[in-house]
Amino acid sequence: MIEIEVQNETHQSQDRIRFAAVPRIGEGIRLRAPDGMWASYDVIDVWYQKAEFGDVWMPYLHIRMTPGEAAGTLEEADPYSDDFAAKAFEASFATMDGGR
Repeated sequence: MIEIEVQNETHQSQDRIRFAAVPRIGEGIRLRAPDGMWASYDVIDVWYQKAEFGDVWMPYLHIRMTPGEAAGTLEEADPYSDDFAAKAFEASFATMDGGR
């Protein structure tokens, strides 16, 4: 087992979790969210830092909740959805009356 420090961008938290193998960038992992529900997270960065002891390199993960995975986000705008991006793109155009 490999103990890896996981930095969670979604919940702004850090935890040490044991893995059988180091996940790669782009892979998905299932973790329990602070509310107790299981959710999918995407690995967005993996890096290694030299440990304080010996010649050992410790792995670190940077994760973010998979878009659309969070429960209760139906009322909120999902910034990762195509619909959200299209609205932002259309809002950047000038209107017919010359205003923005």
